[in-house]
Amino acid sequence: MADIATHVDGRLGRINLIRPEAMNAFTHDMCLSVTRALERFLSDPDVAVVVIEAAGEQAFSAGADMRMLYRAGRAGSFHAGQQFWRDEYRMDAMLATYPKPVISLMQGFTMGGGVGLGCHVSHRIVSESACLGMPDCCIGRVPDAGATRILSEAPGGLGRYLALTGYRLGPADAIYAGFADHQVPRAQWPDLLAALAASGEVGQIAEFATAPGPSRLASARNVVDQCFAEGSLSEIIARLQQTDDALAVSALARITKSSPLALACALELQARYTGSGIHEALAAEYRFTFRSYENTDFLEGLRAIIIEKDLAAKWRHPSLSEPSAEDVAAVLAPLGDAELQFERGDLGK
Repeated sequence: MADIATHVDGRLGRINLIRPEAMNAFTHDMCLSVTRALERFLSDPDVAVVVIEAAGEQAFSAGADMRMLYRAGRAGSFHAGQQFWRDEYRMDAMLATYPKPVISLMQGFTMGGGVGLGCHVSHRIVSESACLGMPDCCIGRVPDAGATRILSEAPGGLGRYLALTGYRLGPADAIYAGFADHQVPRAQWPDLLAALAASGEVGQIAEFATAPGPSRLASARNVVDQCFAEGSLSEIIARLQQTDDALAVSALARITKSSPLALACALELQARYTGSGIHEALAAEYRFTFRSYENTDFLEGLRAIIIEKDLAAKWRHPSLSEPSAEDVAAVLAPLGDAELQFERGDLGK
C-alpha cells in the first residue's frame, strides 16, 4: 500500500498520510509525493483549497522516519540523509509559500518534522487530542523543518523554552504559542471537509471552530520569561537551578538529558533568525542537519533514545555545560556549494 493518497474531492485537493502503524512518520518518497501533489493541485483550476490529513487517531505525523535515518548514518550513507532533509525542507518551504490556501488537520502527535508539514500552512487546525512538540534536542538535533521561524516568533521566552525542553503542546497551548490557528473537534472534520469540498471557501472553518480552553503556557508566562527570555545556555541553566517553581524543575530535568551542543545551537539559531522568513530559517537549520551525522550528537541520541532505548547517551559535552562559541559556529557555518537552495518547493509567494 502506498504511504500517501491524493485525490481531488470537489474543490478540495486532498493529501492523506496513510502510515498509521508508524505514527505517519514520513520517508523520502513521502516527501516527494507531497511535493508532486502540491504541484499538480496548483495547476488544477478545480482545486481551490488543499488539505493535508492523516490516517489513524494516534498521530498526524511523528516527523521523519528516524530509524531510516539512523540506518543510513550507521552505514556511512550520509548523502541519503542529506538529500532527504534537502527535499523535506523544500517541501516545507513550498507549503509556507503556496499560492492557494492549505489546511492541515492535526490529531494526536505532531512532532519534529510533522510540525514542518502541518504548521507552516495558511490554516492550521488541531483536534482536542492534538499534542505538538519539537523534542529534537533530546536526540542531539535542533528543532528544524522551519521550526526556528515559529519558535522565534512565539511570545516572550516561549520559543526558547519549547526548543530546549521539547514541551508538548495541547490544542490551547499550540494556538497560544503560534503553532495552530483553530481547534475543531475531530468528530466535526468530515462535515468540515464536505463543506469545503462543496464551496472551496476557507472562511467556513470559523463555523466549525470551538474555543480551546485555557492555555497552561499562558498561565506560566512569568516563570518562562524569567528563566528563558534572554541569556546563554549556562545563564538559563543557572536561573532554572535557582528557581523552585515546578515548571523550572521540570525544564531543568529535560535539559539535563539533552545534548548540550544541540541546545546551544538551537538557542543560537533563534537569536540569529528572529524575524526572518521561512527560507532563512530552513537554510540555517540545514547547515546543522547536513553536518549532523559526523559533527553532532545525532547518531548517539538516536541510538540511546530510539534504537537501543537505554536512555544513556554519551554526549560530546558534559551535561549542563555550554559548548564553546567556536563549537557552535563550526556546526552552523555556511556550507558553500552545499547550501540549501529552493529551486524545488519554493513557489515564490
